Amino acid sequence: MYIFDLDGTITDTNGLWAEVDREFLARRGLVNTPEYERVVSRSIYPIAAQFTKEYYRLPDAPEEIMAEWDALADRHYRELVPLKPGAAEFLAQCRAEGRPMAMFTACRPALCRAVLERFGLRDFFVHIVYAEEIGLEKRDPQCFVRLSRLLGVPLEECVLFDDSPDNCATAAKAGMRAVGVYDAYYARRQDELKAVCFQYIQSFEELLRP
Repeated sequence: MYIFDLDGTITDTNGLWAEVDREFLARRGLVNTPEYERVVSRSIYPIAAQFTKEYYRLPDAPEEIMAEWDALADRHYRELVPLKPGAAEFLAQCRAEGRPMAMFTACRPALCRAVLERFGLRDFFVHIVYAEEIGLEKRDPQCFVRLSRLLGVPLEECVLFDDSPDNCATAAKAGMRAVGVYDAYYARRQDELKAVCFQYIQSFEELLRP
């Protein structure tokens, strides 16, 4: 089974989340730090919200922080963000070949559904699994073990498409094969991504058949 990440893999949205963080903090007279960005970029939503509250000593509840993030991102997912080049065509090619596909994302469910419906991609996936449901971050190998069980597909029969070097490394450690997908957000870490993946692509256009 092919398993696709969403943000930075299918959709060009990693930069959006950096902007959401900046706007959220600017509203409070705060600035982003390398440590903050490193932690929240690798965390699932509830953990990122709790970390934000504690790191900046905010009075907001984690639920309020998540709601504000959702509001800042909503219009982008519904109207503005683009797909990565060749992504829709590659998904259509896989479906035509009869290949089962799933999505595994740390994106909020409502935002994920909005962008998939906008581009007509929802029915391409037999399963959409949200990291929040599993309750573990993607940097934990058990996250992918649980995902495999949920999908009913052995780890060794799963291929993950993901832009994050950390996610690909963790999936490989759990027993999945990974295809690294270039994204500008991780431009400085492409050597790491290539090292943990059995295949690396700059764009899905490379995988399209003539």
